[in-house]
Amino acid sequence: MKRLFDLIRNKFFLATVAFVLWMIFFDKNDLFSQYEYHQQLNKLEAEQQFYKDETAKVNKDLDELNSNKVKLEKFAREKYLMKKDNEDIFVIVHEKKD
Repeated sequence: MKRLFDLIRNKFFLATVAFVLWMIFFDKNDLFSQYEYHQQLNKLEAEQQFYKDETAKVNKDLDELNSNKVKLEKFAREKYLMKKDNEDIFVIVHEKKD
């Protein structure tokens, strides 16, 4: 018991405990902030990967549209409702049921 009491009264031990407590709870870069920064970093990395995948997909589609005339025509008909002069377009809109 005396040994524990001597350890608690030791100024180096008290300084170390105070320093550790300060770094864990009170510092600008405390343990909780580091955890939040880590979570935010993971979220941003996932977003970055998503946008890289989407960019690759769009570039692939663009290359296909530039190289294949049939796909370009199909894309224009589906997305922009374009047609040839002798054709009619019928757009079917389904009503949503609430």
